[in-house]
Amino acid sequence: MTQYSLADLNAMSAADFTAALADIYEHSPWVAEAASTQRPFATLAALHAAMAAAVQDASAEARTALVQAHPDLAGKAARAGTLTADSTHEQASVGLDRLSEAEFARFHQLNDAYKAKFGIPFIVCVRRHTKDSILKAFERRLAHGNADEFDTAIEEIVRIGALRLDQRVTAPDQLPLNGRLSTHVLDTHSGQPAVNVPIELWELSAAGTNRLIWRGVTNKDGRTDSPPIAGRPVPMGTYELHFSVGGYFSARGVPLSDPPFLDVVPIRFSVAKPEGHYHVPLVVSPWSYSTYRGS
Repeated sequence: MTQYSLADLNAMSAADFTAALADIYEHSPWVAEAASTQRPFATLAALHAAMAAAVQDASAEARTALVQAHPDLAGKAARAGTLTADSTHEQASVGLDRLSEAEFARFHQLNDAYKAKFGIPFIVCVRRHTKDSILKAFERRLAHGNADEFDTAIEEIVRIGALRLDQRVTAPDQLPLNGRLSTHVLDTHSGQPAVNVPIELWELSAAGTNRLIWRGVTNKDGRTDSPPIAGRPVPMGTYELHFSVGGYFSARGVPLSDPPFLDVVPIRFSVAKPEGHYHVPLVVSPWSYSTYRGS
Protein backbone atom coordinates (compact mmCIF):
# COMPACT_ATOMS: atom_id res chain seq x y z
CA MET A 1 0.00 0.00 0.00
CA THR A 2 1.40 3.37 -1.02
CA GLN A 3 1.33 6.07 1.63
CA TYR A 4 1.02 9.76 0.90
CA SER A 5 1.63 12.85 2.96
CA LEU A 6 -1.19 15.34 3.28
CA ALA A 7 1.07 17.99 1.75
CA ASP A 8 1.69 15.80 -1.30
CA LEU A 9 -2.05 15.18 -1.75
CA ASN A 10 -2.72 18.91 -1.57
CA ALA A 11 -0.15 19.54 -4.32
CA MET A 12 -1.37 16.85 -6.73
CA SER A 13 -3.53 17.39 -9.76
CA ALA A 14 -7.18 16.55 -9.25
CA ALA A 15 -6.73 13.39 -11.32
CA ASP A 16 -3.72 12.21 -9.30
CA PHE A 17 -5.46 13.01 -6.01
CA THR A 18 -8.48 10.98 -7.09
CA ALA A 19 -6.28 8.07 -8.18
CA ALA A 20 -4.36 8.10 -4.88
CA LEU A 21 -7.55 7.87 -2.79
CA ALA A 22 -9.84 6.13 -5.28
CA ASP A 23 -10.26 2.96 -3.18
CA ILE A 24 -10.80 4.60 0.22
CA TYR A 25 -14.50 4.17 -0.53
CA GLU A 26 -15.11 0.77 -2.11
CA HIS A 27 -15.17 0.94 -5.94
CA SER A 28 -16.26 4.59 -5.66
CA PRO A 29 -13.54 7.01 -6.84
CA TRP A 30 -16.19 9.74 -7.18
CA VAL A 31 -15.89 10.33 -3.41
CA ALA A 32 -12.22 11.28 -3.71
CA GLU A 33 -12.97 13.28 -6.86
CA ALA A 34 -15.58 15.34 -5.01
CA ALA A 35 -13.20 15.95 -2.08
CA SER A 36 -10.42 17.11 -4.39
CA THR A 37 -12.27 20.37 -5.02
CA GLN A 38 -12.04 21.27 -1.31
CA ARG A 39 -8.23 21.39 -1.16
CA PRO A 40 -5.95 22.37 0.44
CA PHE A 41 -6.64 20.42 3.63
CA ALA A 42 -4.90 21.63 6.78
CA THR A 43 -5.57 18.37 8.66
CA LEU A 44 -6.41 14.73 8.06
CA ALA A 45 -9.65 15.36 9.95
CA ALA A 46 -10.61 17.97 7.35
CA LEU A 47 -9.87 15.56 4.49
CA HIS A 48 -11.94 12.85 6.15
CA ALA A 49 -14.80 15.30 6.74
CA ALA A 50 -14.75 16.35 3.08
CA MET A 51 -14.96 12.73 1.90
CA ALA A 52 -17.73 11.92 4.37
CA ALA A 53 -19.63 15.03 3.26
CA ALA A 54 -19.32 13.93 -0.38
CA VAL A 55 -21.07 10.68 0.58
CA GLN A 56 -23.76 12.40 2.64
CA ASP A 57 -24.46 14.96 -0.11
CA ALA A 58 -24.54 12.45 -2.96
CA SER A 59 -27.71 11.50 -4.77
CA ALA A 60 -29.78 8.58 -3.53
CA GLU A 61 -28.69 6.60 -6.58
CA ALA A 62 -24.99 7.21 -5.89
CA ARG A 63 -25.34 6.31 -2.22
CA THR A 64 -27.18 3.12 -3.09
CA ALA A 65 -24.48 2.20 -5.60
CA LEU A 66 -21.82 2.81 -2.95
CA VAL A 67 -23.57 0.44 -0.53
CA GLN A 68 -24.07 -2.18 -3.24
CA ALA A 69 -20.35 -1.99 -4.14
CA HIS A 70 -19.41 -3.67 -0.86
CA PRO A 71 -18.84 -7.44 -0.75
CA ASP A 72 -20.54 -9.93 1.55
CA LEU A 73 -18.64 -10.81 4.70
CA ALA A 74 -16.98 -14.19 4.31
CA GLY A 75 -18.87 -14.58 1.05
CA LYS A 76 -18.11 -16.32 -2.23
CA ALA A 77 -15.96 -13.43 -3.46
CA ALA A 78 -13.74 -13.79 -0.39
CA ARG A 79 -13.29 -17.50 -0.99
CA ALA A 80 -12.60 -16.89 -4.68
CA GLY A 81 -9.97 -14.26 -3.86
CA THR A 82 -11.69 -11.52 -5.88
CA LEU A 83 -12.03 -8.89 -3.14
CA THR A 84 -10.16 -5.59 -3.26
CA ALA A 85 -6.85 -5.54 -1.39
CA ASP A 86 -8.35 -3.43 1.40
CA SER A 87 -11.38 -5.69 1.85
CA THR A 88 -9.17 -8.79 1.79
CA HIS A 89 -6.93 -7.39 4.52
CA GLU A 90 -9.87 -6.19 6.62
CA GLN A 91 -11.73 -9.50 6.50
CA ALA A 92 -8.51 -11.41 7.23
CA SER A 93 -7.82 -9.19 10.27
CA VAL A 94 -10.85 -10.65 12.03
CA GLY A 95 -10.26 -14.21 10.82
CA LEU A 96 -13.03 -14.32 8.22
CA ASP A 97 -10.60 -15.98 5.82
CA ARG A 98 -10.15 -18.91 8.20
CA LEU A 99 -13.72 -19.91 9.03
CA SER A 100 -14.75 -23.49 9.71
CA GLU A 101 -17.40 -24.92 7.40
CA ALA A 102 -20.01 -24.40 10.14
CA GLU A 103 -18.97 -20.77 10.59
CA PHE A 104 -18.99 -20.16 6.84
CA ALA A 105 -22.49 -21.65 6.62
CA ARG A 106 -23.68 -19.35 9.42
CA PHE A 107 -22.31 -16.24 7.70
CA HIS A 108 -23.80 -17.38 4.38
CA GLN A 109 -27.22 -17.86 6.05
CA LEU A 110 -27.11 -14.41 7.67
CA ASN A 111 -25.91 -12.71 4.48
CA ASP A 112 -28.85 -14.23 2.58
CA ALA A 113 -31.36 -13.31 5.29
CA TYR A 114 -30.09 -9.74 5.43
CA LYS A 115 -30.15 -9.21 1.67
CA ALA A 116 -33.60 -10.79 1.43
CA LYS A 117 -34.94 -8.28 3.94
CA PHE A 118 -33.05 -5.11 2.98
CA GLY A 119 -31.85 -5.67 -0.58
CA ILE A 120 -28.29 -4.58 0.27
CA PRO A 121 -25.18 -6.35 1.60
CA PHE A 122 -24.55 -6.33 5.34
CA ILE A 123 -21.82 -3.76 5.99
CA VAL A 124 -19.85 -3.42 9.20
CA CYS A 125 -16.44 -1.97 9.94
CA VAL A 126 -14.83 -5.33 10.66
CA ARG A 127 -11.63 -3.88 12.12
CA ARG A 128 -13.71 -2.82 15.16
CA HIS A 129 -15.10 -6.34 15.67
CA THR A 130 -14.42 -9.96 16.43
CA LYS A 131 -16.29 -12.77 14.68
CA ASP A 132 -18.67 -13.09 17.62
CA SER A 133 -19.51 -9.39 17.73
CA ILE A 134 -20.11 -9.37 13.96
CA LEU A 135 -22.59 -12.23 14.34
CA LYS A 136 -24.33 -10.37 17.18
CA ALA A 137 -24.50 -7.23 15.02
CA PHE A 138 -26.01 -9.29 12.18
CA GLU A 139 -28.77 -10.60 14.44
CA ARG A 140 -29.43 -7.21 16.07
CA ARG A 141 -29.60 -5.31 12.81
CA LEU A 142 -31.92 -7.81 11.16
CA ALA A 143 -34.59 -6.35 13.47
CA HIS A 144 -34.12 -2.80 12.07
CA GLY A 145 -36.35 -1.04 9.59
CA ASN A 146 -35.16 -0.44 6.04
CA ALA A 147 -34.46 3.30 6.36
CA ASP A 148 -32.59 2.92 9.64
CA GLU A 149 -30.52 0.07 8.27
CA PHE A 150 -29.53 1.96 5.13
CA ASP A 151 -28.36 4.85 7.33
CA THR A 152 -26.40 2.39 9.49
CA ALA A 153 -24.73 0.97 6.37
CA ILE A 154 -23.63 4.48 5.34
CA GLU A 155 -22.28 5.16 8.85
CA GLU A 156 -20.25 1.93 8.73
CA ILE A 157 -18.92 2.81 5.26
CA VAL A 158 -17.71 6.17 6.59
CA ARG A 159 -15.98 4.35 9.49
CA ILE A 160 -14.29 2.01 7.02
CA GLY A 161 -13.20 4.97 4.93
CA ALA A 162 -11.77 6.76 7.96
CA LEU A 163 -9.64 3.75 8.94
CA ARG A 164 -8.39 3.30 5.38
CA LEU A 165 -7.57 7.02 5.17
CA ASP A 166 -5.71 6.86 8.48
CA GLN A 167 -3.49 4.10 7.09
CA ARG A 168 -2.99 5.75 3.70
CA VAL A 169 -2.19 9.37 4.66
CA THR A 170 0.45 10.79 6.98
CA ALA A 171 -0.50 14.12 8.51
CA PRO A 172 0.22 16.31 11.55
CA ASP A 173 -2.97 15.02 13.20
CA GLN A 174 -4.53 11.60 13.61
CA LEU A 175 -8.16 10.58 13.48
CA PRO A 176 -9.57 9.38 16.84
CA LEU A 177 -9.89 5.79 15.65
CA ASN A 178 -7.40 3.74 17.61
CA GLY A 179 -7.73 2.06 20.97
CA ARG A 180 -5.13 0.48 23.20
CA LEU A 181 -4.81 -2.65 25.32
CA SER A 182 -1.93 -2.84 27.78
CA THR A 183 -0.94 -4.86 30.84
CA HIS A 184 1.64 -5.18 33.58
CA VAL A 185 2.49 -7.66 36.35
CA LEU A 186 3.17 -6.73 39.97
CA ASP A 187 4.69 -9.39 42.25
CA THR A 188 3.30 -8.76 45.74
CA HIS A 189 5.52 -11.49 47.21
CA SER A 190 8.64 -9.46 46.46
CA GLY A 191 6.94 -6.08 46.29
CA GLN A 192 8.42 -5.46 42.83
CA PRO A 193 7.42 -5.53 39.17
CA ALA A 194 7.56 -9.08 37.83
CA VAL A 195 10.28 -9.48 35.19
CA ASN A 196 10.30 -12.10 32.39
CA VAL A 197 6.72 -13.31 32.80
CA PRO A 198 5.49 -14.78 29.49
CA ILE A 199 2.05 -13.50 28.48
CA GLU A 200 -0.37 -14.55 25.75
CA LEU A 201 -3.48 -12.74 24.53
CA TRP A 202 -6.29 -14.92 23.20
CA GLU A 203 -9.44 -13.83 21.40
CA LEU A 204 -12.28 -16.10 22.52
CA SER A 205 -15.09 -17.38 20.33
CA ALA A 206 -18.47 -18.84 21.26
CA ALA A 207 -17.78 -21.54 18.66
CA GLY A 208 -14.61 -22.55 20.49
CA THR A 209 -12.27 -21.41 17.70
CA ASN A 210 -10.13 -19.23 19.96
CA ARG A 211 -7.28 -17.26 18.36
CA LEU A 212 -3.85 -16.51 19.77
CA ILE A 213 -3.28 -12.92 18.67
CA TRP A 214 -0.23 -11.81 20.68
CA ARG A 215 2.70 -13.10 22.73
CA GLY A 216 5.03 -11.05 24.90
CA VAL A 217 7.15 -11.01 28.05
CA THR A 218 7.38 -8.47 30.84
CA ASN A 219 10.40 -6.17 31.09
CA LYS A 220 12.14 -4.70 34.16
CA ASP A 221 9.10 -2.50 34.82
CA GLY A 222 6.72 -5.46 34.76
CA ARG A 223 5.27 -4.15 31.51
CA THR A 224 5.67 -5.29 27.92
CA ASP A 225 7.92 -3.44 25.49
CA SER A 226 4.91 -2.84 23.26
CA PRO A 227 1.21 -3.13 24.13
CA PRO A 228 -0.68 -6.26 23.04
CA ILE A 229 -2.91 -4.02 20.90
CA ALA A 230 -2.15 -0.43 19.86
CA GLY A 231 -2.34 1.76 16.79
CA ARG A 232 -5.68 0.26 15.77
CA PRO A 233 -9.14 -0.30 17.24
CA VAL A 234 -9.41 -2.94 19.96
CA PRO A 235 -12.05 -5.22 18.42
CA MET A 236 -15.25 -5.69 20.39
CA GLY A 237 -15.26 -9.13 21.95
CA THR A 238 -14.08 -11.34 24.78
CA TYR A 239 -10.42 -12.03 25.49
CA GLU A 240 -8.13 -13.85 27.89
CA LEU A 241 -4.66 -12.82 28.99
CA HIS A 242 -2.61 -15.84 30.11
CA PHE A 243 0.21 -15.07 32.55
CA SER A 244 2.77 -17.88 33.08
CA VAL A 245 3.63 -17.10 36.70
CA GLY A 246 4.62 -20.60 37.89
CA GLY A 247 7.94 -20.53 36.04
CA TYR A 248 8.53 -16.94 37.13
CA PHE A 249 8.23 -17.73 40.86
CA SER A 250 10.22 -20.94 40.47
CA ALA A 251 13.07 -19.03 38.79
CA ARG A 252 13.11 -16.64 41.76
CA GLY A 253 13.61 -19.54 44.16
CA VAL A 254 10.21 -19.20 45.80
CA PRO A 255 9.21 -22.51 47.46
CA LEU A 256 6.27 -23.92 45.51
CA SER A 257 4.11 -27.02 45.69
CA ASP A 258 4.41 -29.59 42.92
CA PRO A 259 2.49 -28.77 40.82
CA PRO A 260 2.41 -25.09 41.81
CA PHE A 261 -0.86 -23.70 43.14
CA LEU A 262 -0.77 -21.00 40.44
CA ASP A 263 0.93 -21.86 37.16
CA VAL A 264 -0.84 -20.04 34.31
CA VAL A 265 -3.24 -17.32 35.46
CA PRO A 266 -6.03 -16.53 32.97
CA ILE A 267 -7.84 -13.20 33.13
CA ARG A 268 -10.99 -13.06 31.01
CA PHE A 269 -12.39 -9.66 30.06
CA SER A 270 -14.53 -8.04 27.38
CA VAL A 271 -14.11 -4.96 25.20
CA ALA A 272 -17.15 -2.85 24.32
CA LYS A 273 -15.50 0.32 22.98
CA PRO A 274 -12.94 -0.29 20.21
CA GLU A 275 -11.50 3.21 20.55
CA GLY A 276 -11.13 2.91 24.33
CA HIS A 277 -7.96 2.46 26.36
CA TYR A 278 -7.95 -0.76 28.40
CA HIS A 279 -5.28 -1.61 30.94
CA VAL A 280 -5.60 -5.13 32.40
CA PRO A 281 -2.87 -5.75 35.00
CA LEU A 282 -2.09 -8.79 37.14
CA VAL A 283 -1.31 -8.35 40.84
CA VAL A 284 0.01 -11.74 41.91
CA SER A 285 1.71 -13.82 44.60
CA PRO A 286 2.36 -17.58 44.47
CA TRP A 287 -1.01 -18.09 46.16
CA SER A 288 -3.36 -15.32 45.03
CA TYR A 289 -4.03 -12.79 42.31
CA SER A 290 -6.29 -9.87 41.40
CA THR A 291 -6.88 -7.45 38.57
CA TYR A 292 -8.77 -4.26 37.75
CA ARG A 293 -9.82 -2.15 34.77
CA GLY A 294 -7.28 0.60 34.20
CA SER A 295 -6.88 3.00 31.30
